[in-house]
Amino acid sequence: MTCADPDNAGLARLGISVEPMAGGAEGRFAVRGDTYPHRQALQELGGRWDKLAHVWLFDGPEHPGPRLAAAIAGALPADGAAPSEPANRPHYWGHRQRLRERAMNGGLGALPDYELLELLLFGSVARKDVKPLAKDLLARFGSLAGVLAAPAEELARFELVDQKTIVSFRAMGELAHRMAREELLERPLLNSLEKVAKYCRAQMGHSEVEQFRVLYLDQRHALIHDETQQRGTVNEVAAYPREILRRALNVGAVGLVLVHNHPSGNLKPSPGDVEITREIQKAADSVGIALHDHLIVGRNGHVSLREMGKLR
Repeated sequence: MTCADPDNAGLARLGISVEPMAGGAEGRFAVRGDTYPHRQALQELGGRWDKLAHVWLFDGPEHPGPRLAAAIAGALPADGAAPSEPANRPHYWGHRQRLRERAMNGGLGALPDYELLELLLFGSVARKDVKPLAKDLLARFGSLAGVLAAPAEELARFELVDQKTIVSFRAMGELAHRMAREELLERPLLNSLEKVAKYCRAQMGHSEVEQFRVLYLDQRHALIHDETQQRGTVNEVAAYPREILRRALNVGAVGLVLVHNHPSGNLKPSPGDVEITREIQKAADSVGIALHDHLIVGRNGHVSLREMGKLR
C-alpha cells in the first residue's frame, strides 16, 4: 500500500503515517506522527505504544492503514475530504519528535550545542518553538556550561524561562559535576592535573564571584574530599590557613590541592595569590601535610602555581 492510496492519503493529511518497520521485520508496521488525539483508537485496534521510538506498533500481515482510517473517520470533514493542510499547525510542527529521533538514531554527539539545549528545554517548555530560545541563551552566556551556570535572575529575563527550566539547568549542571568528580575518585590526582582542572572549571569556572576550593588527598594522592572553603567578590576571596588545616586533619588528608577562580578570565596570579599560597604551604608543612599545587581556573583555561615556580 503506497501513499497514493486514499486511506494513507487521508491519514497523511492528519499528520499520521503508516510504514513497514525498518530492519526486515515482516508483518510489523509503525504508525507515526500526530497520534496522540487518536491513542484510544490505536489501542483498540491492537496497537502498542513504543515509548523509546515514539511510534505505535502493529503486528500481523494486515496493513493497519484502512482500519485506522475508518476508526478515526470522525476526524475528517463531514464530506469525507481531508483538508489540504493540517489546520492551525505552526511551522515547527513535528520538530521535537524529529530531533528526538535524530538523537536516538544518530547519537547526541553529532548534534550542535543549540539542539542539545533544545532537548533539555523540551522538558520544561511545553508546545513552543524553543530553538530561538536555545540560540539566544548560548549567545548571551557563551557556552552550554555558561547557560547551565547562569544566575537565576538573568535566566528569568528570557520570556519562556521559568522556575522549572532553571531547576532543570541546575540539575543537569550538578549531574555533570558529579560525573566529573567520579572520574577523580580513587585515582592519583597528581598524575591527572588536567582532569582536576577540568573538574574545577566545571564547578567554578563560570562563577561571577571568586571561590576558594580545597581538594583533600590521601597518602595515595587520591581525592577523599573537596569543598568550597570561601566565597568572595568579583575580584577577591579570603583563604584561612587554620581552617583549611583543621579540615584536612578532620578528614585524614595528607595532601592538598588549592583551587580558586578568576571571573575576569585573566589567570595571572596576583601577589596576594602567591602570598596566601606560601602561607598555607608553610602552615601545612608544620603538621606534615603536603601542598601539591594551587590552580587558578577560568572559563577557558587554568594555570598551575607549581608549574610557574611560585611554590617553594
